[in-house]
Amino acid sequence: MAPAAPTSTPTLAFLCAGASQGLVTALQPEFEASAGLRLQGRFGAVGAMQEVLLAGLEPCDLFVSTHRMVQDLVAEGRLRPGSAAPLGRVHTGIAVRAGEPAPAIDTPDALHDALAAAPALYFPDPERATAGIHFAKVLAELGLADVTAPRWRTFPNGATAMRELAASGPPGAIGCTQVSEILITAGVHLVGALPPRFELATLYTAAVAANARQAAAAARFIALLSAPAQIAVRQRCGLAEP
Repeated sequence: MAPAAPTSTPTLAFLCAGASQGLVTALQPEFEASAGLRLQGRFGAVGAMQEVLLAGLEPCDLFVSTHRMVQDLVAEGRLRPGSAAPLGRVHTGIAVRAGEPAPAIDTPDALHDALAAAPALYFPDPERATAGIHFAKVLAELGLADVTAPRWRTFPNGATAMRELAASGPPGAIGCTQVSEILITAGVHLVGALPPRFELATLYTAAVAANARQAAAAARFIALLSAPAQIAVRQRCGLAEP
């Protein structure tokens, strides 16, 4: 008798904002072991993840994005009503390569001087990524958009921007993205959140996709991600309580 063909492990498909990557990755082993499912999906800028969901060309059971985007997608019938749960707020912060001096950024003037002096600025997509959109506005408000534009190094998402800063940023280069993306990237150091005038704390929320094939499993993973017992994990991954 021929041996039975191995059965493949069912998957839970997700689309997740890069700001929540650390949390999802941290709790992935526990969930996979208990649910008998394999997590499979992608992380990226919120705009890019929304585009993938709306295109409908890839399976999606679980969607994680900004709270506002999730609310809009629930209203449009793309995500299941009543399935959403907030995961935490993430601040936008400044980073430098590990081992380099941290510039002063605690006031608007100090931030202006630091960014004006930086030989390169690494940040995510200024049109589709939450932190990238905000940082571009900060540069404009500081009067630095035009003068620093030749030094911009933009990438599809914050995690990629931070990896590139760590790998190839010239001495004195500065990065800006969600604090949670800085914390999960080896080779970069979190200087701190943007000063109060430019502060951005974005609430991220998870929800079950309207066309989910693994709706019950997605709901269980959301419950794990948002559980009170995981407060320490969320904080370690850069998500403050809502």
